[in-house]
Amino acid sequence: MMGTSSDRSVPRVGLIVNDGKTLALATAEAIERRLIGAGIEVVRVSSASGVVGFANPDQHLRAKGYSACVPPDFNRELALALVLGGDGTVLSAARQTAPIGVPILTINTGHLGFLAEAYLKDLEAVLERVVAGQWTVEERTMLVVSVMRGDQRRWEVLCLNEMALHREPLTSMCHFEIAIGRHAPVDIAADGVILSTPTGSTAYALSAGGPVITPDCPVLQLTPIAAHSLASRALVFSDREPVTVFPATPERLMMVVDGSAGCYVWPEDRVLVRRSEQPVRFVRLADHEFFQVLRNKLGWGLPHVAKPGNGGGGSSEASP
Repeated sequence: MMGTSSDRSVPRVGLIVNDGKTLALATAEAIERRLIGAGIEVVRVSSASGVVGFANPDQHLRAKGYSACVPPDFNRELALALVLGGDGTVLSAARQTAPIGVPILTINTGHLGFLAEAYLKDLEAVLERVVAGQWTVEERTMLVVSVMRGDQRRWEVLCLNEMALHREPLTSMCHFEIAIGRHAPVDIAADGVILSTPTGSTAYALSAGGPVITPDCPVLQLTPIAAHSLASRALVFSDREPVTVFPATPERLMMVVDGSAGCYVWPEDRVLVRRSEQPVRFVRLADHEFFQVLRNKLGWGLPHVAKPGNGGGGSSEASP
């Protein structure tokens, strides 16, 4: 969902920085000087608090739930938060800001930058828009991923891309019993399963053969990893439906969320996935053309070009 463009007061902004990247640190210093010079208070934090990491929930329960990722100095008074880093930093920043509704403006200092709104070459123009308070906001679905044992929540995290559940090692097939909302449970035999948002449809789910879903569709996607049946294919369904995954295998499984968080899931556990009431809010400085992003980043929809070596002009003969 896209908000309307307007001029707004920007008295206080956040700055989320990947402290492990020299370029991000140098850029943060320049941004901080520029914004303070314009009379804007800057609250700078590391992206580290959004990096949940991997744990054994038998030893490390996340009793506070997903809101524990919000930095202590962040609150709803922030007009927005600028994020400096790559796509992994953006995933962490989403966990840090979504629970309090703060929009994030992503400035890429990494590699692919699929989730980036702006790049360093346009930094001065970006900061001018920030100072002027001119932007729109696009909301993207997030998921709440919980590991439950009976009525006890043992581990929980917010998810922007996907939750993947598989055995260790990944190349071992196992069974998953999956209940989607009120529908009858289904059994899937595969190396693993992926449950993704529309944003995550261009990440791990795409590599596993799932379809690309435009961000405005209110759906989730279930994609088997190396399914052991021709009948098991990706399924797209309403994001109003909560999903429960029961590991129908005697060994522990590994759950990975957004590639940077996860924990073990034991046979007596279940994984509950539901749409979060708090979406991540992306700041947009211009119209966000999703198909153009697909074309530029993933090569989707590029026109056919004659192959080298045949004269550059194609062949007059019909293809077989």
